[in-house]
Amino acid sequence: MPPPSPASLAANDPYEAFNRASLKRNARIDKHVVIPAVEAYFSLVPEDGREGVHNFLGNLALPTIFLNDMMQGEVSRGGKSMWRLVVNSTIGLGGFLDPASKMGIPRHGEDFGQTLAVWGVGEGPYLILPLLGPSNPRDAAGLAVDTVIDPTNQIRFNQHIWWSAGRQFFTLLDLKGQTYQTVQGIERSSVDYYSSLRSFYRQFRAEQVRNGRKTGEDLPDF
Repeated sequence: MPPPSPASLAANDPYEAFNRASLKRNARIDKHVVIPAVEAYFSLVPEDGREGVHNFLGNLALPTIFLNDMMQGEVSRGGKSMWRLVVNSTIGLGGFLDPASKMGIPRHGEDFGQTLAVWGVGEGPYLILPLLGPSNPRDAAGLAVDTVIDPTNQIRFNQHIWWSAGRQFFTLLDLKGQTYQTVQGIERSSVDYYSSLRSFYRQFRAEQVRNGRKTGEDLPDF
């Protein structure tokens, strides 16, 4: 691998050569495997069904979101996460419906990568992960921790492996379906798709860490 250029070091991207190669590999996987699967999913499952799957997956994530809310000192948001879980798991038929949003309890996301950021951990160099795409060491570590602390992953039962594999498969389908048009728009409008994707990801994650606060506003104190 060639040494990083001054430009890549300035962009905190010392692994640019590796990342560009990883992005190309991901694009091939997307073209031949992921995108056909997403197209088949959209063709076979009606919009209401896809929305139900999206709601259900979001409901499964709520215990982890609640834990990250609380670890970030976001008590109010943590309360909303818990109420969403209660409401959608009951009158929302296990999470396939989203009555909580209609009751004024909107969805939000939190993950351990964001928690680490709130705790003052830097993002580190930019990374393109196999299949998953843009990331960094902090967010990659956060993804691993979220998997461990997710209470639904601690429940052991018959066919648990198949349940976990199915959940991950539909999570990937749902994620690709939700982000496909945005990513395609970036690619079409970019002179250098790689650099544009890197910039978009960093801005997107910074906005997620701030939870909608304007730049310069204080994050929660501990």
